[in-house]
Amino acid sequence: MVIEDARAEVRRVAEAAKRASVALGQTSAEERNAALAAMAGALRAHAPAIVEANALDVEAACAAGTKESLIDRLMLDCARIESMAAALEDLVALPDPLGAVQDERTLYNGIELTRVSVPLGVVAVVYEARPNVTADAAGICLKSGNAAVLRGGSMAAHSNAAVASTLHDAAVASGMPEGCIGLVASTDRAAADELMQLHGVVDVLIPRGGAGLIRHCVECSKVPVIETGTGNCHVYVHASADLERARAIVVNAKCRRYGVCNAAETLLVDEAVAEAFLPAVLADLRERGVVLHADDRAAGVAAAHGIETVPATEDDWAAEYLAPEIAVKCVSGVDEAVDHVNRFGTKHSEAIVAEDADACERFLARVDAAAVYANASTAFTDGGQFGLGAEIGISTQKLHARGPFALEALTSYKYVLRGDGQVRA
Repeated sequence: MVIEDARAEVRRVAEAAKRASVALGQTSAEERNAALAAMAGALRAHAPAIVEANALDVEAACAAGTKESLIDRLMLDCARIESMAAALEDLVALPDPLGAVQDERTLYNGIELTRVSVPLGVVAVVYEARPNVTADAAGICLKSGNAAVLRGGSMAAHSNAAVASTLHDAAVASGMPEGCIGLVASTDRAAADELMQLHGVVDVLIPRGGAGLIRHCVECSKVPVIETGTGNCHVYVHASADLERARAIVVNAKCRRYGVCNAAETLLVDEAVAEAFLPAVLADLRERGVVLHADDRAAGVAAAHGIETVPATEDDWAAEYLAPEIAVKCVSGVDEAVDHVNRFGTKHSEAIVAEDADACERFLARVDAAAVYANASTAFTDGGQFGLGAEIGISTQKLHARGPFALEALTSYKYVLRGDGQVRA
């Protein structure tokens, strides 16, 4: 009975979104921007109630022994709610993604052809313990004229309900259609599975979460999927690197936030600078409580300076820790570093630190990832940092969207043809 109830709820929410999408796609940029501004104001006005709801989720997660990095992703306070509201306001300032003329010409037969951008329709987002995704996804969908169906994880159930209801009510009060932001309250797996089967009602499904969730959606969904990937990201320190610069980049990429997909999970260091570089950076990481999974060469350097490590295994090279842990490996040069990244990376974000311009360009050209950096932290792989406003995800696939994606990726196009009686022979 529980399964049937979950499936019925999903269909009800999705069908309401389908109806809303028709009207939403006809709204003007000014109308949608006014709704976004109202949604931002509503988040601020309801911040105490949202924080109170979030406290229930955080308390339950702590009682269940959830690791600290995931608690950090779950937690909302007034400052984070203000950031969510500000992200909605940032969307207001961005150009309207709809109605853009991508091609315009007269065909041989006199028909006037125009290709214009249009919404996808109904966008479903399945995500885990990040309630800020509720606001980001709702805002991006509304700005791009799409109705949103949101299905969060059980860990953030109270938070998601509070945020989604606040946003929906504000949007509707501003003239947006009822059902334009729909939350599936059921956290039963059957709810997500039902959402994946609604081909013809839901136009695209976007999973945000761990590897298991993403793999399940890709393998089981009848609805087209934009695959957001896990983040086994690397920082490679070349022999020519400015070592102080490299030290700052590594610490930032790993320690800025442990539970995010753009955090560095593996440090690669040229053997030529291992003795000069590793003692200082590994000490920095250990001071911050980071566990070091080191290969034999890196472990030997660390031991000589009294720095504790644990032996790295083959599994460590492929690990997305989302925690204060990092794998450390010494390599012979650019070729080995690139080969390692392309073998074990998840095509998310990869960085080289080097003063040698040729080494940088070889790394940037040969590494297969959505974002590749020279002399900068992987922490910048973020829609806001790329000037896209709040992102709906970071795609590691190559079709339709890649890297941080937001408004443009939630549009398609159609051909509009105007004639004066032409018929084809």
